[in-house]
Amino acid sequence: MILLLDRYLFWQFTRNLGLVLGGLMAIYLLIDFFERVDSFLDAGLGIGTAVAYLLLKTPLIFEQLIPVCLLLAGVITLGVLNRHNELMALKSGGLSVRRIVRPLLLAAMFFSSLALAAGQWLLPPTLSETNRIWYEEVRQQTPEGIERSGRIYYRGARGIYSFAQPDDPSAGLPDFSFTSWSEDYQLARLLTATSAHWEAGRWTLREGQQKTRTTDGHYQTDLFTEMTIELPENPDDFFLPPYALTERPLSELLAQARAPEESPRRHEARLELHQKISYIFLGLPLLLVGIPLLLAMHRGRSRDLALAIPASCIMAFTAWGLWSISQALAGAGHLSPGLAAWLVHLLTGGLGFYFILRQDS
Repeated sequence: MILLLDRYLFWQFTRNLGLVLGGLMAIYLLIDFFERVDSFLDAGLGIGTAVAYLLLKTPLIFEQLIPVCLLLAGVITLGVLNRHNELMALKSGGLSVRRIVRPLLLAAMFFSSLALAAGQWLLPPTLSETNRIWYEEVRQQTPEGIERSGRIYYRGARGIYSFAQPDDPSAGLPDFSFTSWSEDYQLARLLTATSAHWEAGRWTLREGQQKTRTTDGHYQTDLFTEMTIELPENPDDFFLPPYALTERPLSELLAQARAPEESPRRHEARLELHQKISYIFLGLPLLLVGIPLLLAMHRGRSRDLALAIPASCIMAFTAWGLWSISQALAGAGHLSPGLAAWLVHLLTGGLGFYFILRQDS
């Protein structure tokens, strides 16, 4: 009997989640289409490209909407049970509120885990393609820099720059190199330095060497303590656009977050990793606090969902606002990434669990 009840509540929750998620995603896609279609047409791209862009964007929309959709699905499921007196019958049969809502929480955990899996395998390639369509094809912004294993490579007008990812670019670019080739694809010049600084419109290289090709086809190597040269690019040209950082899978973020303390971008990877995972699982504490809110409203006023759903949305946006504030504090260095990411979960989930216990008392 209990297993039958669990299956019934799980599938009711799943059906309501599908309805809520489908409706909100349709609204999101429709608004996004009308906001961007003019940009696609102005760039000479057809409606088909715009539709493909929106379809590729659905994994991102799913990740963005899953917390509030889990809350609404749980509220609607319990609200319908209460409206048909099924909740009262279950409680009269000796089942506690904790036992009744358990399959809903397990369902929310299941769909949050699906979103987590999508963030690892599905979201990075689709997000990379949507960014390519929007920034390169529509806005004609072709990025020339790439990042590999903690180093940035940039193809400039005269050669290729390479350097380790700096913690502070204004303090210089560590482990810097510049390579240029001749028209017959022979190495023409190789500059390496422990650091490179952009000052007064010129590059200053320190503690390095210069390897150049002579007229007879041999190479000459000169060591230097400091060298000032002119190159056509400056540090502002090198760094990846902000959207490229969101395209990394969770496993790559985890590897960077577990790197040694002195590794570049370690803090940024930890912040991004905690942000992504904590946001995906934000629906669980919202559901915990939304359930007793729904039951209290039904007991105090009526069994109508007209009040419960707006109240749940307000609560969800409040929690999201607090979560966003904590992320801003973590980005500024005032909170650790882990504490900033999970503080709202702990407070909201703990408060919700306390009120669920009160429902059984």
